Amino acid sequence: MSERILVIKLGALGDFILALAPFQAIRRHHPGAAVTLLTTEPFAPLARASGWFDEVWIDSRPEFWQPRGWMALRRRLRAAGFARVYDLQTSDRSGWYFRLFGEDAPQWSGIARGCSHPHRNPARDRLHTAERQAEQLAVAGIAAVPPPDLGWLDADTRRFRLPERFVLIVPGGAAHRPAKRWPAARYGALAERLTLRGLPPVVIGGPSEKEAADAICAACPAAVSLIGATSLLEIAGLARRAAAAAGNDTGPMHIAAAVGCPSLVLYSAESDPALCGQRGPAVAYLRRPVLADLAVAEVEAALRLR
Repeated sequence: MSERILVIKLGALGDFILALAPFQAIRRHHPGAAVTLLTTEPFAPLARASGWFDEVWIDSRPEFWQPRGWMALRRRLRAAGFARVYDLQTSDRSGWYFRLFGEDAPQWSGIARGCSHPHRNPARDRLHTAERQAEQLAVAGIAAVPPPDLGWLDADTRRFRLPERFVLIVPGGAAHRPAKRWPAARYGALAERLTLRGLPPVVIGGPSEKEAADAICAACPAAVSLIGATSLLEIAGLARRAAAAAGNDTGPMHIAAAVGCPSLVLYSAESDPALCGQRGPAVAYLRRPVLADLAVAEVEAALRLR
């Protein structure tokens, strides 16, 4: 019977993309094992497409006032017979998942109190996510976490009928952190400048970014809005074919950077690229304490095309 391994990564999108290298490293370290990922519904298609997991479990994330949900999760975890767990979420929630195992807890890589392979570095929260996870895996015996092979992170985008050259615009971000967003009017002005250079803008993001996309398209009628129309794999496919991508510190920019699209990410004081910045072969950052102070001309000048 194959050894069973559990990996926990619940989100968010940017964190999930930064965990792709650890996922691959875990799979390579346990070549004959049955590896299961515990994640949330939005990221299951990426996990399945990667080929690194034998099973993908969806976490219903029960609230503390939902004992039936917690008991069902406890039964499932304990019945699976996992030999080792890699907790890449390292949150209060995943720490409680460790406690669900009780005295029969498997080997556990993470920060849960009492786990077998704790990442004890007191400065762990001052490390970039990629370095922090690599250090955590080293404690568990995985010495190397090389860049992941992302040939699978792609999709056919012909249905969008886009021109041969275009630039992705990613104006969204967490709704509860508006200070992470460059003003939509500035993106509109950038879109118009790109259009004059023969580079039509394509705006991507989730349904909650529709207002920003509408403002951009109003300022630049040549812009194409694909807000709410793409899967995560299609965002990767678009990024592979785009001349460049410009956007806020948000999940789709992690995808664009990871697949090699020349990516310019705009940061405010609300987040720090030294801790959570997008990783890839052609990524750059512009940071201002207040993003409204960032001029359109500066963004245009910093945007590198291929």
